[in-house]
Amino acid sequence: MLSALRHRYHNARDWLRRPADLIQANRTPFEVIFSEDIVSLRYYPPLTSDHITVNGDVMPVTQQTQPIPVVLVTPLAANTLLYDLFEDRSLVRYLRARGFEVYLIDWGRPRRRHDEWALETYFADWLPKLLGEVRQHSGSQKLALHGWSFGALFSYCYTALSQDADIAALSLIGAPGDYHANGALGIQYQRLSRQLRHLKRRTGRHVHQLPAALLRSPGWVNAMTFKAVTPVSTARGYLDLLRNLGDREYVSNHATNAAFLDDMFAYPGAVIQDIVRHLWTDNCVAHGRLPMRHQRGDLASVTAPVLLVTGQQDTIVTRDCSLALRQQMPAADIRHHEVKGGHMGILGGSHAPVDNWPVVADWLEHIGKPGRASASDVA
Repeated sequence: MLSALRHRYHNARDWLRRPADLIQANRTPFEVIFSEDIVSLRYYPPLTSDHITVNGDVMPVTQQTQPIPVVLVTPLAANTLLYDLFEDRSLVRYLRARGFEVYLIDWGRPRRRHDEWALETYFADWLPKLLGEVRQHSGSQKLALHGWSFGALFSYCYTALSQDADIAALSLIGAPGDYHANGALGIQYQRLSRQLRHLKRRTGRHVHQLPAALLRSPGWVNAMTFKAVTPVSTARGYLDLLRNLGDREYVSNHATNAAFLDDMFAYPGAVIQDIVRHLWTDNCVAHGRLPMRHQRGDLASVTAPVLLVTGQQDTIVTRDCSLALRQQMPAADIRHHEVKGGHMGILGGSHAPVDNWPVVADWLEHIGKPGRASASDVA
């Protein structure tokens, strides 16, 4: 009995301290091929083993290289651990095993000096530079963009703004579209929109007239907000941890997930200004416009094939919010795939390696085939 209590105590202490040997994430080797300011670009070289394990199942590593590299466009606030969370639940490792050249954009941890960075800073300024580096490194002009959450918004905004004909595919996971059709959150956005529009009519003031630094959202606030949106699952997770403190593997898994959830980054102040005005108030994407202060580009110009992946339990970006993009991209061949899970789970949860990753990889592989038929032909 005393030994079991001591074991639980040591596990609890290590969970709080989170030593490196307890965290399983970010173990797939990569090279940083470009770095500027806080932004960096990773390349994941070919795997050295002939097989990997995915959710307990052995999967062979193909020796063939897919013709179109995949660029993982990450969101803001979230760190990159979810892309390589566990050895047997790693999206980067899975895509490499399927033969894709894999690149990942790490936006870094914004400081106070980055409060002037707006949404367009990422998709209009940084993405052209980063994709140029990918093209130079890979030798391929054709690229596929895989964006999750705001990474999805950046991906389709870049494509619309640049009219880059060499974007071969857009794989958009939990992609925000119509913010006012976003379930319970959408009702709140509509209410806020009415209030802010009324305030602007009466005072002539809007959020971009405030100093950006005042609206900065610290990382700890973003982490608390994310957990507040899913309070039941958050509470259940901590209760399960208490019940399983004696299980070192369980504690390690929980600490690895927590390393992603608890270490979120700040939103720069100008990003919050854009979110409040362009996305929540004006709901610009639902009208085909990009979230920019000086409007350029139009979503109707997107012609690349699009795969929209939504989560059945996603309350942050609902199915209706995401599917609204179909109306705004009439020239694109758009396919929809719904999976189990919430906003985080659809990218890196326990169901993702079965429900999501193979569908995305099959679709991207199909896009890369010479003389392919319509992207919607993939089952």
